[in-house]
Amino acid sequence: MQQTSWLEGMEVPADALWLDLYCPTRSEEEAVEACLHMEIPTREEMREIELSNRLYVEQQHLFMTATLLTKFDTAEPENHATTFIVNERHLITVRYIDPVPFRSFPAILLKGEEELNDAHAIFTGLIEAIINRAADILEAITVRADAITREIFPLQPNAKVDHTQALARIGQCGDVASKARESLTTLWRLVAYAQQNLKHASAETQAQLAAHGKDITALNDHAAFISSKVAFLLDATLGMISIAQNNIIKIFSIAAVVFLPPTLVASIYGMNFEHMPELRWAYGYPTALLLMLIAAMLPVLYFKRKKWL
Repeated sequence: MQQTSWLEGMEVPADALWLDLYCPTRSEEEAVEACLHMEIPTREEMREIELSNRLYVEQQHLFMTATLLTKFDTAEPENHATTFIVNERHLITVRYIDPVPFRSFPAILLKGEEELNDAHAIFTGLIEAIINRAADILEAITVRADAITREIFPLQPNAKVDHTQALARIGQCGDVASKARESLTTLWRLVAYAQQNLKHASAETQAQLAAHGKDITALNDHAAFISSKVAFLLDATLGMISIAQNNIIKIFSIAAVVFLPPTLVASIYGMNFEHMPELRWAYGYPTALLLMLIAAMLPVLYFKRKKWL
């Protein structure tokens, strides 16, 4: 199996099995359309979310569009539409992103590790590579979520936790998980539609598509589990933040209660009445200080007895 780069002005090779249109120009689209007597969907049409615009048959060409997740390990993961066009002799992919399966799968074909001699086999092999990549992404999200869990619930009770940073990482995990679920859902619809409409496909191709559908269903269930775990981590982190805030408010409340009785004593002896016996008493000042200290200690002892401190 050979790989050939298409140059402007060249004719599409008649024996080509897979035509990969990566960010195609209009001239490239016209060359493929003229060769295969079909119309390549535009980028705007690929973005349509209606099933009738994503999955349809036109002149014995099967048009299927799914969203694929890219840049999952960056701060801005993205989902982009990719179109697969399948007929009896050719597989045409139209994409404006460069996900990992579109780099790894051709390398496998060129090394001869797999003998795929027809378009249907290449299509199922490419879908398998995409599914494997989705599984790797979900495994990476699971590892991240486990790390966040250990951070939020440390083994050492007095360990300091930066809940703000934890919230940011939880948000990133949730974003990737939701995009992965969206991608898997569209991919499952694509596989089911292909299995139903590739009527001339071999029994082996049909069996592979059925297996792919089961794999996607299992991955979708795992993505749902990750989403629920991310939601739990979000609730737990917000709960920890609320507990920390309550502890701060509790300290201020106790401090206010502790200083209230001494303030009352000081206010009484700060009044400007003429007849106050303690004003001319030699021990009046230290007695007032001692009274304020006792008034402050009594609430503290009471709070400790109630285990509020």
